[in-house]
Amino acid sequence: MKHRWITERGLWLDSGEDTLALNRMLQAAGLEELEALVPGDGSLLVVLKPGLAPGKELFHLLNSVRFGQEHETAGRCHDIPVIYGGEAGPDLVRVAEAAGLSVGQTIELHAGAKYQVAFLGFQPGFAYLNGTPQQLQINRRATPRMRVPAGSLALGGGYTGIYPGVSPGGWQLIGLTEEWLFDPYRNPPARFAPGDRVRFLPK
Repeated sequence: MKHRWITERGLWLDSGEDTLALNRMLQAAGLEELEALVPGDGSLLVVLKPGLAPGKELFHLLNSVRFGQEHETAGRCHDIPVIYGGEAGPDLVRVAEAAGLSVGQTIELHAGAKYQVAFLGFQPGFAYLNGTPQQLQINRRATPRMRVPAGSLALGGGYTGIYPGVSPGGWQLIGLTEEWLFDPYRNPPARFAPGDRVRFLPK
C-alpha cells in the first residue's frame, strides 16, 4: 500500500482497480476522523476533518486491504433506455467502422456489456463507467464539439459516459437518453454514485 500526504487534512492512496472496494470499506467503518472519500481514476482521496489526525484504526484498515482480490458487487443498479444512432448518436457510424462492425452489431455489443460507475468528474453528475468492450474503446474526437446535448451517451478512451447537462465535449456520441442524471434540487442530486451498476436498454 502506498500513501503520501497531500495536505494536512488528507491522504492520497494509490489503489489501482480496488478503489471502489477500499471506498466501501472505509465508508462502512464510520471513522470519526473521516470527512469525505472521493474516488478517482485508480485512486481514492481520503479527507480528514479539521484538527483530527488519522487514528490507528484507519492505518490498520489501510494496511489490511488485499488488493487484486475478487470483491462483492455493491451499489444500486440503473436501467437507462437509450436511442442509439441517427441524430441522437452522430458518431455511431464512425465508431462502428473503427470497430469493424455493423451499426446493429455495435449497438448490441455496447448495450450487452456490464457497466459500473468508477468515479464522478468533469461536470456534476458525469459518471465515468468501466466496462466498455475493448472493441469499442475509441479515442476522443480530435476537435471537441462546442455543444453536446444533455443525455448524450458517449465513448471516450476506455470509458462510457452520459453528459448530464449541455456542455462542450470531445467524446464520441453514440446515443441519447431522456433520463435525469443530475438535479441540484433532488437528494442526492446525482443519479449515479461510485460502485453503482448501469445497464443500457436500446429503444
